[in-house]
Amino acid sequence: MKNQLDNAAIVDVRTPEEFAQGHYPGAVNIPLNQVSERIGELKDIEKPIIAYCRSGNRSGMAVSIMIQNGIMEAFNGGALEDLLQVK
Repeated sequence: MKNQLDNAAIVDVRTPEEFAQGHYPGAVNIPLNQVSERIGELKDIEKPIIAYCRSGNRSGMAVSIMIQNGIMEAFNGGALEDLLQVK
C-alpha cells in the first residue's frame, strides 16, 4: 500500500479541528460535510484519491460520494493510524 500512497492524493475528511491535531503528511483537509460542494476541486486531482478519517466510516462515505460523482479512482484509506503505520 505504501507505493499507492506515494502515487495518490491523500484527503483527510475529518473536521478542521481534528486535522489541526495531526494529519497524514501532505494531506488536504476536505471535511465530509464539504465533499459534495467541493466535488469539482476533487475532480481536478489528476491521480487516485485516498480518503481517511478517524475510523474509516466518514472516509467510506466520502468515497461513495466521489464515485457517485464520477471519480472512479477514489479509495477508503481507513483510519489515520492505519495510514501512518504504512508510511
